[in-house]
Amino acid sequence: MARNQAFLFKEFVKDYGDGVHGDLSAATIKVVIINNTTPPTADDVAPRYSSYSANEVSSAGNYVTGGVALTGVTTSYADGVFKFDDTGNISWALDAGGFEDGYWAIVINDTAAADQAIFAVDLGGPVSERTGPFSITWNANGMMIHSVV
Repeated sequence: MARNQAFLFKEFVKDYGDGVHGDLSAATIKVVIINNTTPPTADDVAPRYSSYSANEVSSAGNYVTGGVALTGVTTSYADGVFKFDDTGNISWALDAGGFEDGYWAIVINDTAAADQAIFAVDLGGPVSERTGPFSITWNANGMMIHSVV
């Protein structure tokens, strides 16, 4: 995969259809940064926060274990296209004691009973708080767009 490419977990589509995620725009959605020990794939079975927590980057710097909550999540569905977006971007300031091994951003639904994962983004790592500020800027067209037709 190339830097900044994202994929939807296949399990998310099933879980969403089964009502596991509820209203995503009302849920607590978090971004968790993990290393490259076990890279995620779209085919991961039952992807949850617990599936990736062992590979989560260190919380020694500005990053907090469990990820950062998004503040303006919106969803829409029109003409066979599901769009998931957030009104803000995420950033972590320079911190000499921070993580230095970020490879993936995993977006999870912290409100769902098992903290199910929604999608993952390849950060093209390693990215680091130690060498400067680190940020994730979502695409202006949406964080995740998936055609369901």
